[in-house]
Amino acid sequence: MKLESTGLLISLRPFNERDAVAHIFTREHGVVAGMLRGAVVAKTNKPLVGQIGNATWGARLDSALGVFHWESEKNLTAPIMINFERIKFVNCIFDLIKTLLPERESYCALYDSTVLFLTNLPNTNSPTDDYLDWEKTLLRELGFALDLTKCSGCGGAKNLTHLSPKTGRAVCGECAAPYKNRLFQLPLTLDTTLQFLEKICAELGTKIPNTRLTLTHEKKS
Repeated sequence: MKLESTGLLISLRPFNERDAVAHIFTREHGVVAGMLRGAVVAKTNKPLVGQIGNATWGARLDSALGVFHWESEKNLTAPIMINFERIKFVNCIFDLIKTLLPERESYCALYDSTVLFLTNLPNTNSPTDDYLDWEKTLLRELGFALDLTKCSGCGGAKNLTHLSPKTGRAVCGECAAPYKNRLFQLPLTLDTTLQFLEKICAELGTKIPNTRLTLTHEKKS
């Protein structure tokens, strides 16, 4: 079996003295895991997390780990490697993708959103807002599309003050009044999206990555 696609190298873990197990988020095939031969000892063209490039994955059986051939084009995270405040967003995104996305299922919109976020991150004046937009795309791809354009109760577009945790739809102040203790407040924050992500993790039987919990905690303080 053979898979080919452009992709982002989102995880690299040493397997032995020479090789590493990689997770590459590809545009056509989603998250793919495989072995990168010689990745640990490479002195030139060394694979690094954050690189974008062309990935070819091959295995004799569909259920096998498989082996990558990786041709890096550019490291999208290189311009922010010394900016700890911004690299936290990258670590969080890569961990969420690895944790929440099933392997070998295409998420083209999320892939494009991820590349756009990483490309803009060095120069954006609002990294938190950009990150929230990315999380909204993630939630939509996972079946939790947030609708912040009109009230789910009356259909109005004004005075949208709350968000339903069940439907992910906005609620105006008047419609929200009897149910305020059961609704999330708007505007949308990292705390709000975290609760949706935790719900997804609970359904999958996994835990929210620590990088996401840390991100919320530090933004609150």
